[in-house]
Amino acid sequence: MEQKNRLLLTLLVIALIVGAMFTSFGRGLFALHTPQITLPDTSSSQPNSSAASSADQSYLRLEVTPETVQSVIATLSRTDSYYRELTVERFWSNGSSSTNIQVWTDGGWTKVRRATSPGPIRWDLIGPDEAWLWYDNSRRYVSTPVDDLTADLAQLMPTYETVLALNSDSITDAGYEDRGGLPCVYVEAQGRERGYVLRYWVNIQSGLLVSAETEVNGQLVYCMTAYTAIQSPCPSTAQFSLPDGTVMHTI
Repeated sequence: MEQKNRLLLTLLVIALIVGAMFTSFGRGLFALHTPQITLPDTSSSQPNSSAASSADQSYLRLEVTPETVQSVIATLSRTDSYYRELTVERFWSNGSSSTNIQVWTDGGWTKVRRATSPGPIRWDLIGPDEAWLWYDNSRRYVSTPVDDLTADLAQLMPTYETVLALNSDSITDAGYEDRGGLPCVYVEAQGRERGYVLRYWVNIQSGLLVSAETEVNGQLVYCMTAYTAIQSPCPSTAQFSLPDGTVMHTI
């Protein structure tokens, strides 16, 4: 009888040990078979309905909203060596103007050619510490100090970093939107002056502002577009030099 009791006690101890081991490691074993959350495959623009239904159950999609758009734009970075073209149009009650702009950027240097008809062609060369301005067919130029906005102002455009400086309460709309066939983050905000509405489209691939608009009391007064293909890196034939032939930067 005593031997039988010892056997039962031994079996009980073994059962307790096995139970403790299962409790400690069993969860980890089950966790190995827990489905992982995966992001959808964006390579296909037309997913089938069953795949979409399945994906909806396995991930949460982050939408760009007025509350989150500044954080999204803060993660973007501009292509640092490229050539591109843009057009700036300005409208007023009795007419309008259009300026064609060419931009070369490389290694912290930017060269801008602005052509507005009628009027002379203007050139700007902006370096890390100084900028130079001159007009076509002239060897004379003037120099000025620079700041973070100098290169953008030379292109007659706002910078998307302007969005980061907006009062978040002024942002009225935001999202993802195609603009000129380019995937963009879109932002709409109220200007500081009454009746002003500002709109920006930032290309999520290049990090560059590809369009901007300003409306005043419902009337379009400014429009910038840059839909042509970007050449990146900047072409090696680009010349970052002054009108007298002084070379300031080489690619």
